[in-house]
Amino acid sequence: MLISVPATSANLGPGFDTLGVALNLRNEVHIKKSRFFSISIKGEGSKNFKLKGNNLFIRIFNEFYRNLTESSEKVKFRFTFYNNIPLSRGLGSSSAVIVSAIAAAYEAAGVAISKQKILDMALAYEPHPDNITPAVMGGFNSAVVENNRVYSLKKEIPDCVKAVVVIPNRVISTAHSRTKLPKYYSKDDAIYNLSHASLLVSAFFSERWDMLKIAAKDRFHQDIRLKAMPILFEVQKIAMESGALMSTLSGSGSTFFNMVLKEDAKRVEESLKKSFPEFIVRTLDFDNLGLVVK
Repeated sequence: MLISVPATSANLGPGFDTLGVALNLRNEVHIKKSRFFSISIKGEGSKNFKLKGNNLFIRIFNEFYRNLTESSEKVKFRFTFYNNIPLSRGLGSSSAVIVSAIAAAYEAAGVAISKQKILDMALAYEPHPDNITPAVMGGFNSAVVENNRVYSLKKEIPDCVKAVVVIPNRVISTAHSRTKLPKYYSKDDAIYNLSHASLLVSAFFSERWDMLKIAAKDRFHQDIRLKAMPILFEVQKIAMESGALMSTLSGSGSTFFNMVLKEDAKRVEESLKKSFPEFIVRTLDFDNLGLVVK
């Protein structure tokens, strides 16, 4: 079987732990029955030998597969991972692992499962729905969690817009960056983020791309996290000056997500490459499929 999951960009400015979008940069896992258990990693993480011995995908897969088949025997499959999503860069690499492992276990056990059920089960490993929802559903998603279930609405992204991502050569730890955030927010800041996140959702669903520049502003987390890598303030500035519709920290970073009109993508990409030659800059299509199982 083949399991394919897209990269994601979460938060999108004011939509802290709530909003996310899928990008056409995919991780694939090829799984075959085998006489011996084996793991092969190609692409991102291929030189990280710890990933073979401490592999989140395998742990989740084995847990679900054994429960589904009521088997106590060690699972004997050959797993080949083709990783294109950068690790620990705010592009949803962990969420891709979680949802693909659950989907793979059900497929291997021959048990049908809906995308909604996979999404709900993924909450046990990732309690915030902003990354796991677009990873499963594709497109732009607004999501909330109620009673251990994800409730979400999806908007497919048209081809007239693209994503230009700036991937630094440093990581920003999600867990560490959360410790820097305040425990309490003022009413003014809460209203500011509620109003901007609401406008951002409306702009996506109505395809009012001209509203994104205002709607994507945030007071909850972004500036605090950017201080861990101040050069990202300049990344945002250059992107907006070059014609980006919006420019936001992707998840907790360190990647920066820029949404642009199709005709402006090349100019924005070249401007960012020129200004930040030490970083990876890529133009990506948006992904409307989400999780794919073959």
